[in-house]
Amino acid sequence: MPPTRTAWLQLGAVVVLFGFAWPIIRIGLDASTPIWMAAARATLSAATAFVLVGALGRLTWPSRADWPIVLSVGALQLTCFFAFANLGVQSVPPGRSGVLAYTTMLWMVPLSWMVGEKVGLRALLGAALGVAGIVVLIDPWRFDWSDRAVLSGHGWLLAAGFAWALAILHARRHRWRLAPLDVLPWQMAVATGLLWLLAFVLEPRGHLDLGQPSLWLSLLYLGVLAGPTATWAAVSVARALPPITGALGMLGVPLLAIASSVVLVGEPITWPLLAGTALVIAGIAIVILDRQAPPPSK
Repeated sequence: MPPTRTAWLQLGAVVVLFGFAWPIIRIGLDASTPIWMAAARATLSAATAFVLVGALGRLTWPSRADWPIVLSVGALQLTCFFAFANLGVQSVPPGRSGVLAYTTMLWMVPLSWMVGEKVGLRALLGAALGVAGIVVLIDPWRFDWSDRAVLSGHGWLLAAGFAWALAILHARRHRWRLAPLDVLPWQMAVATGLLWLLAFVLEPRGHLDLGQPSLWLSLLYLGVLAGPTATWAAVSVARALPPITGALGMLGVPLLAIASSVVLVGEPITWPLLAGTALVIAGIAIVILDRQAPPPSK
């Protein structure tokens, strides 16, 4: 059955919602500390997910077999990604941050090899091209290596992509009982608990300046729209569109992250940003195409 117009609209909505998230994170951090903001975002996302899945009549307690994926996605894809992304955006422009954190598929190449999966030459070339793009983005020739905040910011963003890749690796090998959407509220709940724990331990003097409208705008956007709502749309896209189409379409996220950051927070467009982004996206596209290629006939 050919993809419907609704599926294409949902793909576009996912790209827009996730793409605009990066400058909006930057705006929210002006009125909060990183992990406190991540915890508040997860709280709103969990509440929205429970309402959404409950309204669909699909809210149910996960079985024992599904709890491992609830915990791993809640801890890695949500807790670590939210916290690491916020820590990175503190000191790295949000457009560049979106590209660096979106290197998840590049991390999948060595991780797949480590667990014994076959990795093709094209995937290795794609990963190498993506790494070259990361180097260009960081621009080590003009990088201030004495600026520890910027240096650690780049590391946090790459760690965010790595954490997401670990969650994807587990999700691929997990035998699902419930659909991914059905376990989303519980995954968000796990992330909420872990992030508040981290907030109190790692940022004891952290804060949320609730008197700032910019913080509420950021939290409502990230916690309601770019969280469970966009994830719901992404699940629908994955079911309605061919896998390769959806995966390649999602490459619009880092591109929109750059464009929206230029408009919303005035991020400058530089040649390292453009060239590095082009290399990273090209590398990811090659990895995606390799993973979706049919096995050779015997």
